Formats: sequence, structure tokens, C-alpha cells
Amino acid sequence: MTNILIEKNIMVAMRDGVGLATDVYRREGAEPTAVLLARTPYNKEGIVGGSVTFDILRAVQAGYVVVVQDVRGRYASEGVFNPHIQETDDGVDMMAWTAVQPWSNGKVGMFGGSYLGGTQLLPARENPPALQAIAPAIAFSDGYEGCSYQGGAKVLHDLRWVVANIVPAEIERRVARGETPINSDIPLDVDGAFNERPLATHPLIQAYAPFYREWLTHRSDDAYWQQSSITANYEQMAVPALHMSGWYDIFPWSTFQNYMGLRDRGGSDKAWQNQRIIIGPWTHMNFSGSFPEREFGWAGSAAAIDLPGIHLRWFDRWLKGEDNGIDKEPPVMIFVMGVDEWRSEADWPLPDTQYRPYYLHSGGRANSLHGDGTLSTELPSDEPADVYLYNPLRPVPTVGGQVILPGGNATGPRDQREVELRDDVLVYSTAVLQQPLEVTGPIELCLFVSSSARDTDFTGKLVDVYPNGRSLILTEGILRARYRRSFTEPELLEPGEIYELRLNLWVTANVFLPGHRLRLEVSSSNFPRFDRNSNTGGDMAIETAEVYETAVNHIFHDKKRPSHLILPIIER
Repeated sequence: MTNILIEKNIMVAMRDGVGLATDVYRREGAEPTAVLLARTPYNKEGIVGGSVTFDILRAVQAGYVVVVQDVRGRYASEGVFNPHIQETDDGVDMMAWTAVQPWSNGKVGMFGGSYLGGTQLLPARENPPALQAIAPAIAFSDGYEGCSYQGGAKVLHDLRWVVANIVPAEIERRVARGETPINSDIPLDVDGAFNERPLATHPLIQAYAPFYREWLTHRSDDAYWQQSSITANYEQMAVPALHMSGWYDIFPWSTFQNYMGLRDRGGSDKAWQNQRIIIGPWTHMNFSGSFPEREFGWAGSAAAIDLPGIHLRWFDRWLKGEDNGIDKEPPVMIFVMGVDEWRSEADWPLPDTQYRPYYLHSGGRANSLHGDGTLSTELPSDEPADVYLYNPLRPVPTVGGQVILPGGNATGPRDQREVELRDDVLVYSTAVLQQPLEVTGPIELCLFVSSSARDTDFTGKLVDVYPNGRSLILTEGILRARYRRSFTEPELLEPGEIYELRLNLWVTANVFLPGHRLRLEVSSSNFPRFDRNSNTGGDMAIETAEVYETAVNHIFHDKKRPSHLILPIIER
């Protein structure tokens, strides 16, 4: 085995003189070769070695130089951390430096997941000449929609990130520089931060993560978010990209946005050939395919498909020019749940998709699992509306799903029956299925609603009900009513007026097996995945709990207002 040389903490100067700590892994005595670069806010010391997604040492043995860097303001690097905003210029500068080193042949690829996906996509908007290919995993597509916000509601997994990762590491950095940390009599923990009203008022967050207040202040998709938008820049991006995510990741919708956006709008005449996507039965942090309430089997793991090996084939094609066929294979690789098997497809959405409406029905008592709500392909008759009381001080709890929360069983496929017992959750179920029903693709929920409030939220959740009653979440979404027309120009409701809303429930791939039922849950909160709507129509970034109001919300499903779920049906 060839010896591997490791150079630690090289301080690479950015255009403004700030030095970023960089490690280099390369084979001893090797000729100049292509470089694989990762830029991380999570400590470069912690991403070395084999994993189920990317193996740095395996990449070096395969003939690459691997470079890993702490981003600006994190761990051993200088400067101030301002998430996403800093990564375009720093990424471009870093690639320029990498391309001219004596161990480099001038060709650069990038890899990594989550924030590391953003450090690839953001500078790729500038088309750096050295950049030949990227492999963003579990990455966002826009700083606002699908990342910091969803359907206009504030997501809170980034607050968990701030509390559990950003603040402690920043305190440690400053103490190492000889600074005295701020003294707070209030402990900073994730649950406490979620329950603060207003959010992020803890003195440690304000002192060590001031950018989070900016995220809360910019509640609409304004110019602030355009700095970190990838969706707005696909036309100027020409880089081949291997996109990866999981059905229970926090970014599956964003991953498909990036794949389709670069495929259809990318600035290359062969953009459609240069994009590939892989989606497994994974969460943001669990690529094993194994969960306490759902076992997808060994085949569902990233290790089973050798995801590190797929990375190397991708880079071999675009950085070494090897004709290994990866760009000629079907570009879409998805794990279909229910039948629990991998499938290769020619495109996304699948070319043979049939979008079929499933209509909500009830006698006006769809509240809870024990209500009379049903779901079918038959148009509704003159049925009474369903009604419930949404109290932001008694929100519907998040139970699993596409979220990051503390605890080993807090994310992914979870049984929803405890949620479905609540009277502020409307439950609509199909009859027991006699034949398999495949739902693979994007999902939309059309609701006709009214509210007593000037603003409120509406949520939708798709679940697979097993013969024993177990109700496993597949995907979900939310819409803050003031953003029903636009994320840039909010409009409050007129209390009592009926509106048609369109909720994006993101994506899934699941076969509902015979004996199962398909179920939809509708409510007005999902906490702490999303912040709670105060129902006042005011600024929730500054409101306290004392001003919160309850809302009486109606869901209509009759001839004139046929609320329905639009499902992507695949018939084989």
C-alpha cells in the first residue's frame, strides 16, 4: 500500500487576507493529479476515514489528492462565520489555490453532505475554471424555501443546529483565544430554545450566532435570501453533479429541485447528461436503512449500494476522463418503500406518472382517528365542513418524519397514532386496499379553508396504515396562509372568507400493499419541526406568548370546494 502524506493546518489566504485552515491528504511520490475538496463547518478533524457516504482514504488510494478545510469562522480557521453568505467567494478562492499547487493537475471535484453540499453548489454558480464535478449530498436548493423556511413557516432544525453545534464550538474557539465567555444564568438546551417566545432570544444565541436573528427577521423571500439561492442561478451553472438524499431527509425536495433545475436549465448543452440523483430510505444522519419502527433491510443501506464507490466512479468520469459508463446509465436511482427495492428510472418525475386526485369526505366529524373522515377518488357531494380549534400553546407534536430532532428515534418513519388521537387533527383514510398502489413522485394537497384568524397555518401529512393499525409517516408539508399567493408579498386573511390553498407535501416513493390503507392528516401545527403560528397576523419574530390567539379553522369538501390530495400514481 502506498504511503499517505498528511499536511495539517495550512493557512490558505482568501481574497480579503483571512486564513482558512486546510489539510491535504496525498500519496507519497505521486504525480500531480486531480483534487477532491471538502469545505466543512463541522471540524475537518472529524470527517477523515471511511463512512457509508464517502471514504477519504479510499479516494487517496484511488489516485486523488483530498483537501479538507474548515470554513471561515469555524474551528481552526480565521474570520467570522456567516452561514452560506461567505461560501461563494471563499469556495472560488479555495479552488483557485488548489488548482495551482504542485500536487494538483488543475482539476477539482467537491464532495460532502448537508452544509458541505452548500459549499459546493454556491461557488458552482460562478463556474470556477478548475471545478469539474460535484457530489452534493443532503443539500439545500435555496436559502429560504425548503431550508430556513418551508411554505412560509420557520423550520426549527436549524435552531437545533445553532444550539447543539454552532454556539458550543464558537464559545470554545473564543476561549482558546483567551476571551472570557458570556455568563448566562439560563441554561441553553434544544428543548428550551424551541419553547422560547420569541425564538432565539437566549443571550448565548444572540452573542455567538447573531446570524440566526437575521434569519428570523427576514420572514419573506426577500433580497437577503437571494445571496444563498441556487434555484435562481441554474442557467449559469454547468457543472456535472451527483445529487443524493433520503426520503426522510430534511432536503429531499431541494435535492430534486437541484437535479431538475440543472438538468433543464443548466448552462451546458449537455446538462441533462451531466446530472444524476440517488434517493434512499434515509434521514439526514442515518444512511443505514434501519429504524426502530421500520426496517428496510440491508439492501436499503448506503453501504449496500457502495455509495463511496459511486462517488469514485462519478469523479473518475469527470476528473480523469474515464469512459466508465456512469453518465450513460439511467440518471435516477430511487429506493421504493413498501416493496423495499432499488429501481433505476429514466427521469423524474417518472415518465409514466398519472396524477390522480383523492378527495376528502366526511359527515363533518373527521376529527381524530375515531372520526368519520374518508379519502377516495369519488367527487364529494354536499358534505358539511370539518372544523377544529388550533391553539398555538397546545401544538400538534412532531413525531418523526423529515426532520432533525434530539433522540435516536426522533426522525424518520414513526407511528402517528398518538397524533391521530387529537381532536385538532383531521384524519381521512381510504378503504382497505385490495391491490398494490404505488405512489412515487411529488405530492400536492389542495384545501378549501376558512379561519377565524388573520393568519394561520395548514399542514398535511401522508401516511401508510398497516393492517395492524400502525400508521407510518411518509411525507408532509405546511403552508402559512399569508404566503398562499407568494413568498415575497404576504397577504393576511379575511376572517371567515373561504380560500383555496395549495400545500407542497414534497416527495415520496412507496407502494401501499394489499391490506394497507392510505391516510391523510390535516391540522394547523407540527411543532417543533415548524414554529407555531400565533394566529395574530403579526410579526412572530418579536411576539410573546401573551399575544397568541386561538383559531377556528374549517376544511371544506363539497361539490363547489372539493379539497383533494393529488397523488403521483405509477401503474406497472
